[in-house]
Amino acid sequence: MPAHTSTTAGRASATRVLATELARLRSASGQSLAELADQTTYDRAYLHKLETGKSSGSPEVLASLDSVYGTGELLQSLWELAREEAYPDKYKRFMERERHATSRQQYSFSTVPGLLQTKDYMQELMAVHLTNTEEQRSRYIAVRLARQAMVRGENPQYYRVILDESVLHRATRDKQVWQEQLAYLIEAAGARNIQIQVLPFSAGLHGLLGESLTLLRLDTGKSLAYLEGNRTVNLVEQPARVEQFQLTYDLMRDSALSPGESVRFLNELLETTRNACSPPHSAGRVAELAQVQPQR
Repeated sequence: MPAHTSTTAGRASATRVLATELARLRSASGQSLAELADQTTYDRAYLHKLETGKSSGSPEVLASLDSVYGTGELLQSLWELAREEAYPDKYKRFMERERHATSRQQYSFSTVPGLLQTKDYMQELMAVHLTNTEEQRSRYIAVRLARQAMVRGENPQYYRVILDESVLHRATRDKQVWQEQLAYLIEAAGARNIQIQVLPFSAGLHGLLGESLTLLRLDTGKSLAYLEGNRTVNLVEQPARVEQFQLTYDLMRDSALSPGESVRFLNELLETTRNACSPPHSAGRVAELAQVQPQR
């Protein structure tokens, strides 16, 4: 997903405007980076990266700077615009709509979903994309962490996620990062608004092989589907097609481990990883659990 430093019309991007405005505001205030660091509690090297556009920052640091400069929510608004510029048009439209969602259902076939990733997992995932610059990776991570507030913040959306078993076979290279990611999934599953289920290999073929799916229920009562494949995305808003994807998702859910069984499996996987007695692959155990699911 390419980052943009300018629009197609040649105008300055929100990312560049934000960096320029940060530098201008500090210059007008007469403060040094060290003095600004004292006021915001953020490292001056980090603040310098914000002013040069080498880092996109986070909602927290922009809120702090808004407070220092007395700019209301100007800098936070510019950050929101810059965040949207980091993604292709279809994803921008999806991001605009997801803010108005009351519930979210998701299936992930290859990686832990962004809304449930730890920062260290994100960093290792982003590092394998060799075409991305450090600035782009930093921007993507800041955006992804901010989006997690939709399911972990105040008034969170209801969130049901089905993890393909393959997700749990693809550990990070850093064992500690993987253990922390598994622990985070277990902790998240304890939230009242979050349900996590594992779809075992024993479930067989299904209608979303090779694709991830997100279904959103908006506050207007409308639903939409967002599919991600190998370097492709597709936003579906036609009611009849969205209904087909919902049916596909429901059938997969019925083949998955129950939420309780899925948490038990995650706990066993975490324990196996900590003991380092065997690699984190327990397909046999998943299949066993799949055979003893209680009636829903």
